[in-house]
Amino acid sequence: MSQEWQVICRVDDIPVLGARVVARAAKPDVAIFRNTENKVFALLDKCPHKGGPLSQGIVFGERVACPLHNWNIELPTGCAISPDEGCTQKFSLKVEEDQVYLDANELSTLAVEA
Repeated sequence: MSQEWQVICRVDDIPVLGARVVARAAKPDVAIFRNTENKVFALLDKCPHKGGPLSQGIVFGERVACPLHNWNIELPTGCAISPDEGCTQKFSLKVEEDQVYLDANELSTLAVEA
């Protein structure tokens, strides 16, 4: 299946060391993160631990700290840092000419089971 890219926002619309939430019909929503190097990542806005909103966490390097219990989640993979275990869904993303794109098919269908 070929990818259909959907424009979400501009890189500058995402706060540095923060996130922007992309609302969608298939809950939970998607969080798009930006670090100090302007790298952009997209994860399901749900910590694999207790379902905390990762979009409200603090970004450092290529990780985000869940605001509920401070689990560290790797932004490139969506997986928790050991000794914690579990992963949240990551989404295909591309950046072209300062525009952030997500795969429209993933955006409409992928969701991690509770």
